[in-house]
Amino acid sequence: MKRVVATGTFDILHPGHIRFLEEAKKLGDELIVIIAREKNVQHKPKPVIPEEQRRKVVEALKFVDKAILGDENDIFKPIIELKPDIIVLGYDQHFSEEWLREELKKRNLRCEVVRIKAREDCKLCSSHKIIERIVEKYGVK
Repeated sequence: MKRVVATGTFDILHPGHIRFLEEAKKLGDELIVIIAREKNVQHKPKPVIPEEQRRKVVEALKFVDKAILGDENDIFKPIIELKPDIIVLGYDQHFSEEWLREELKKRNLRCEVVRIKAREDCKLCSSHKIIERIVEKYGVK
């Protein structure tokens, strides 16, 4: 059985997230999604949606076999425990594939790193754009 792991914040689900996870599932038999802990999100604004709620919503998707929260102190701990065959990155995820391969190698983890290049081209295929639209349409009160 081929295990695929995807990671992300998944703050406000949109078609881009769905496409990414559908493509990830095609690479194996089991798709496990690691949801970023709020504490660890540093490359963009903190999520609006609480982490356990984000986990439950992602896990409810029919092509996701399981969703877990990441570790607050070591982002590689779940990878060590899950022992995936493949780790997928989205087209816009900030991780360098080479950096990730090197970090996995340091931990004696032998898994393929695949960047999913497929993407949805829609006006609101970004949590940030959705939030901007809400503020624009309804204002801040």
